[in-house]
Amino acid sequence: MRNTNPVIIGYDAISPLGIDLEQQWQAAIAGKSGIGVLSRFPLTEHFPVRIAGQVPDIDNLDYPFLTARHQASWSSPIFKYGMLTVARALESSGLEITPDLAPRVAVTYSSAIGGLDAVLNADRRIQAENKLPPPYANPNSCINMIGGKIAILTGAQGPIVSPVTACATGLTSMITGAMFLAQGRADVAICGAVDFALVEPIAAGFYTMNGVYIPKDGQEEEVPELASRPFSKNRRGFVISEGAGAVILCTPEFAKHHGLAFTIELAGWGMTSDAHHFVAPYFETIKRCMGQAMDDAGITPANIATINAHAASTKVGDKVEYDAITALFGNNSPPVTANKSLIGHSMGASSVIESIFSFQGMRDGILPPTINYLPDSDIDIDCVANEKRMLEQEFVLKNSFGFGGCNSCAVFKRIN
Repeated sequence: MRNTNPVIIGYDAISPLGIDLEQQWQAAIAGKSGIGVLSRFPLTEHFPVRIAGQVPDIDNLDYPFLTARHQASWSSPIFKYGMLTVARALESSGLEITPDLAPRVAVTYSSAIGGLDAVLNADRRIQAENKLPPPYANPNSCINMIGGKIAILTGAQGPIVSPVTACATGLTSMITGAMFLAQGRADVAICGAVDFALVEPIAAGFYTMNGVYIPKDGQEEEVPELASRPFSKNRRGFVISEGAGAVILCTPEFAKHHGLAFTIELAGWGMTSDAHHFVAPYFETIKRCMGQAMDDAGITPANIATINAHAASTKVGDKVEYDAITALFGNNSPPVTANKSLIGHSMGASSVIESIFSFQGMRDGILPPTINYLPDSDIDIDCVANEKRMLEQEFVLKNSFGFGGCNSCAVFKRIN
C-alpha cells in the first residue's frame, strides 16, 4: 500500500532556551532551565506573577521583517518571531516556493492568543492620551493575521486557515496541514504556532484562575529555574512562557520529486473534545485521543518508544494524563518526557516546540530530562528524571491538551 503520511522536511523553533535551535537542544539535553525573573513589563510590588520563560531578542538578525520600519507597524512580537521560525524552517528544508508551486502550498500557522498586546496598548493610548488607536492596531490583534503575514512572506497561495485549540494549537496546526495534504488540496503545508502571553492582564488572569505557578504560603521565594516541575509531588502550576515553532510538511511524493530530504513522518493523529469542563482535562477523552493517534498510525502501545507529554505542572492535569497513559500502556509504559520543565508553557506554541524537540531526540537517539522532579506516590512514572537518556526511537507519541477540552495527539515515526 502506498504511504500517504506527510513527511517533515524542515522545522525551526525559538524558546526561552534560545534563538538557535541546535543551541536550544543542547541546553535541553543538558537539563538547563529557560525560566527566569519576569521583566517583559514593569512589576509593581503586589503583581502576583514574578517569573516567566522569556525568549531572547532577535532584532540583530538580518531579515526584512526585523527592520524598525516593519516592526513599527507590526508591533506585536508574534509577527517577527513567527515569521522568523517559518523563514528558517523553509531554509532548512531546501524548498523554494516558486510561483508555479505557490497555489499548492497551504498555511495553517496560528496563535492561541494572538496580538492582544496591541489591543491593550491601543486602549491605554485612548485612556491616557485621548488618542485613537494607530491604524495597524486591529490587524495586529487578528489571530489569523500571523498566517496571512506568513503567506505574504513565503508567497504561499494554497488553503490558509488559523486553527485555534488553546494550548494544543501548534499540534492542531500540524494535523490540519496533514488534512489538506491527505485531501489532495495541497502538496506542502506551513504549520506551527507562536504566542507571547506575557502581558499584564493575561499573566494576572492565569493567577486568579489558579493555573499559573504560585509559591506555597509562608514558603521562602524559590529560584525561578525550580518552579516548573511536571509530575513532581510539589508541582504548583505552570510557568508562563513565550515561543514560536514552525514545521514544514509535504507529501512523500512531493519530497522525492523535488529532492527534499526527510527522516520523520506524521504517522497518525487523534483529536477529541472533552465536552466536560472549561479547563480541567477529562480522563476518557484524553485516553481516547492518544488511542486514536496510535490506531491511525497502525501501531499498538508496545510500539511507542517514548511519550512527549503535555505535562503543564498542574495538580489535576498531570494526574489525569498519567492515569490515561497507565490505562493505555498498563505496566509497560514507556519513558515520558516533560519539556515544560525546561521551557515553561508557551501556550499555543508549546506543542509545536515540544514536537520539534521530539524530532531532535529521534534524530540523536536522546531523551531530554524532566528537571526539578520529586517523586509523587500518586504518579508512578518514569519521566527521565533530571538526566538525559540515550534511547533509539522509531515511534514517539506527542500529547497536547488545551482549555475548552481541546485535545490533540500525534504519532511521529522515524524513517530509517
